[in-house]
Amino acid sequence: MQKNDKQPKRRYDINKNRGYEHAKQYPISFIGPAPDFFEGALLGNGGLGIVVTTRPDAVMLHFGHNNVWDIRLAEENKDDLMTFQEVYERFAALPADLPQLTDHPWYKQYCEIAGQNYSKAYPKPMPCGSLLLRYDRRKAEIIGHTIDIANGLCTIDFLIDGKPAVFELFVEVAHDRIWMKVSDAATGALVPLFEETKLIPDPETPSEFPQASIVTSEITGRQSFTQILPHVEHPAVPYITHKKDRAFRLAVSSSGLTAMIEHPLRLKQTPAVNGCPLGEPELGFLACAELWEGLYSELNNEANPPELSFFSQAKEESNAMWRDYWSRSSVSLEDEFLERIWYHNLYFFNCAVREGVTCPGLFANWSYRTIGADWHGDYHMNYNTQQPFWLAFSSNHLDKHLPYVDMVDHVLPVSRAWARDYYGLSGAYFPHSAYPVEMSMMPYPVPHWGWEICETPWTVQSLWWHYLYSMDETFLRDRAFQPMKDAVLFMVDYMNRPESQGERWGDGNYHIFPTVVPELYEISPGFAKNKDCLIDLTLTRFLFNAFTQACDVLERMESEQDLLEKVKEILSHFPSYPTAESSKGPVFLSVEGEDPDVVYNVPIPITTVFPGEEHGLHSSEEEYQTAVNSYLNHRNEGGNELVFYHLAGARLGVLDLERFKRQIQYCLLPNGTCTDRVLMSGGRYADTENFDFMSRMGIWFENFSLPAVINECLLQSYNGNLRFFPNWPNGQNAEFHTLRAVGGFLVSAAFVDGETDWIEIESESGTYLTFYIPWAEGALCTVSSGEQYMLSGQVGKITTVAGDIISIVKATV
Repeated sequence: MQKNDKQPKRRYDINKNRGYEHAKQYPISFIGPAPDFFEGALLGNGGLGIVVTTRPDAVMLHFGHNNVWDIRLAEENKDDLMTFQEVYERFAALPADLPQLTDHPWYKQYCEIAGQNYSKAYPKPMPCGSLLLRYDRRKAEIIGHTIDIANGLCTIDFLIDGKPAVFELFVEVAHDRIWMKVSDAATGALVPLFEETKLIPDPETPSEFPQASIVTSEITGRQSFTQILPHVEHPAVPYITHKKDRAFRLAVSSSGLTAMIEHPLRLKQTPAVNGCPLGEPELGFLACAELWEGLYSELNNEANPPELSFFSQAKEESNAMWRDYWSRSSVSLEDEFLERIWYHNLYFFNCAVREGVTCPGLFANWSYRTIGADWHGDYHMNYNTQQPFWLAFSSNHLDKHLPYVDMVDHVLPVSRAWARDYYGLSGAYFPHSAYPVEMSMMPYPVPHWGWEICETPWTVQSLWWHYLYSMDETFLRDRAFQPMKDAVLFMVDYMNRPESQGERWGDGNYHIFPTVVPELYEISPGFAKNKDCLIDLTLTRFLFNAFTQACDVLERMESEQDLLEKVKEILSHFPSYPTAESSKGPVFLSVEGEDPDVVYNVPIPITTVFPGEEHGLHSSEEEYQTAVNSYLNHRNEGGNELVFYHLAGARLGVLDLERFKRQIQYCLLPNGTCTDRVLMSGGRYADTENFDFMSRMGIWFENFSLPAVINECLLQSYNGNLRFFPNWPNGQNAEFHTLRAVGGFLVSAAFVDGETDWIEIESESGTYLTFYIPWAEGALCTVSSGEQYMLSGQVGKITTVAGDIISIVKATV
């Protein structure tokens, strides 16, 4: 990147290929056979997910899909569950000197009853079977595989009779299909390789399910099977279908198998691919596998993949869609490792989530046998489900957030019912765990998990972010406002309970009590560590402020006056945040009275920075220093911190990028994704703990948001003011294009020779632009309409209209 002496002219049309070109530089490669699930190539279109593994004798494709679940649901013991008030009163009556409440026989038994449904293996993501492509290893040898992340093309290099050949695979973006072709590396001509194709239902398919049978056409060799996914928990034998049963069908068509030469597939069309007529399948291998899913009653049991002659068309269309994806934003960093991490994880994100498809769970759309089934592969609302979507905002992929919004809509009815029936309160109390299946009760109502109050404001937080980053009032009115209001209604009622305020507290405040610190203290005897958890407080404040602003935007201040007055009253009598002295100085605690050196799982002490967005580089010196101390003093056992903790460091401008890179390297798997790994014992983990126990659970969807950390190093806008390169080292150049900022701005900028070189901002919605001026000399701002402004001081302000392009450079004296 050369320093620009003149005002740059950077527009979307110039930028649109930058992401594609940079992504092209970072293929994901593996040398030699990759038989293990976590070595295989990850492909996907946001619905369909495929892991391509390679063995010395075969290529094996494992299919999964975000829409395909074992939908059986256990909802027993409803009548045995006590209400919140009943459980609370039982807790209050227990001796305060118990080592832990689970030692008490009553609570131990109650936990068994409340957790019984969750102890079942279902619901869970349902692996959709595998496709085995066998070859004669006396003739062929695998050299390795590569994914071109720019277009989603996987190539597997072979030697066939000593000559290089390439096996190409790609997942069609618009349909749940994978296309395959084998060609000579030198000439591009189709060549034969595989002697057998074999569809295999997942070996861990529950034995009580109707058994799927492989159907093979004697003429074409086409194979298929259909798997019914029963709605009833205990399917009868023989099975009787239910109107709510779901199912999936997997089918594969192929040509050019050495065992099929006597029954070649005759195509209707014979276009050429790389000069080889597709109408002569015996000359080489060509195949397409497709997955269909939905209600069993609506599934076409005769569906088959399209004509193989559409290979080239499908490839071109998918390539165009990938180009569009990469056109949304891009980075160009002198730090090659961070640039690679940015592009790799944006690739995985696109493979894993798509508008109109079920929101991914813990392990997204890749599964096989029991991989992807731990913790039901479900939605955990104490960060796991939210974290992947942090990437969608700053990276300018708002459409990728919509499946999360759909998930919120899905759990809203059961959340309202739980608030009403369990708590006796209004609004909605969002669950700790949830499934993308029909639910009538909370899946895991064990109090020391289910009472994590932070999960209610946390669940709806990103709905407000979606509005802030887009300024889309239609979205705010139609999709965000009601879930936010339901969360506010609950929190207002909860904090107005007699147990949460009044003379017993002696401070006139409204408290969040009882609550549970995420994954730390459970329910403490005497509720010693179950009041005013830091993350509850900061997220509730965020929610109340967001709701107030939403009412103003939508002109509902009058219609919501009663609720807004209650919100205002609570905010004016809000508990102070728990703090203590540490070796680093004053720090935030997760809860009053804890040891500041405690080992955490979820990084609670830094949550006022993120996701609370109260503290950061904009804060007063005292608050900023306390936040920084909390970040530096934090001890984390690992597994929930890779993105979460480091994003807070970037927000504070103190993220050590070299250490961050080493942490990423520690978590990297051969497939290019980052897993969750333990960092230290001394908390919940013993000295003999297997630090890799989470690594083989599945592909951790949550860690795909690593680029969000990098984005925060380049651009911040959380408080409405744009700040450029707040955590970027002076000795490294950097450039980014069309990152999205609060206010509906698309921002591009470059950092050269230790300072911001140029900035360009597109205003999508015509909102007021404010930004921290990065030069002591001031800023020269030129609007696309022709106006020029000379701004000085710390903050620049410009009125914009939708469509304005504002170019900003250092003012010259």
